Amino acid sequence: MLTALWHLCAAIRGYLRFYMPTNRAVDWLRTPRGLKWAIPVALIATPTYLGLTALTIQGAARPGLGGLNVLVFLFFWNAMKFVWMALLSLPLMAGRALRRIGDPRVVNGG
Repeated sequence: MLTALWHLCAAIRGYLRFYMPTNRAVDWLRTPRGLKWAIPVALIATPTYLGLTALTIQGAARPGLGGLNVLVFLFFWNAMKFVWMALLSLPLMAGRALRRIGDPRVVNGG
C-alpha cells in the first residue's frame, strides 16, 4: 500500500513539474542561463501573485464562493516559489562563479 502511494505521489509530482507554468519557470530559472533572470522575474511575479492572492481573498469572502480558497493557496504558493528562487539565486550564482574560478581549464577569465 505504501509503495502504491509512493508511486502515485511521484506520478503526480512529475505531472505537475512538467505541465504547470510556474514550475517550468522555476526550473528554467535554476539553469545557468536563467539564473541571472531570477531576481528580475521574482520582482515582477511576486507582487503580481500576492495581488492576485489579495483579490481572491476578497472574492472568497463572499457567500457561496468558498471554493476560491484553493486559488488563494495556489497564488500564495506560487509567490513564495519566486521569492525562494530569488533568495537562492545569489548563493547559486556565487557558487558557480567560485567553481569557475577554480576550474583549471578557464584561463585569463574566459
